[in-house]
Amino acid sequence: MSHSREPLYWEATYAIAMRLMEDYARVDPTALGTQQLLEMVLNLPDFADEPILANEELLVEILRVWYEESTFHDQS
Repeated sequence: MSHSREPLYWEATYAIAMRLMEDYARVDPTALGTQQLLEMVLNLPDFADEPILANEELLVEILRVWYEESTFHDQS
């Protein structure tokens, strides 16, 4: 099943985290480093931003959202 998704850009940290949760459902975000996360984001098929714009703050925010959302979903 192929469906078109909106392109993702760095400022959409929540949307990126949600997409990572979908595409990497078995990955524990607490086990990831920022370099691993960067590679995962860049490999998302709908990621459309420039890799050079990534920074530690953005990556940590994505990890934080992913962790919080996955913890919330695990409890419900």
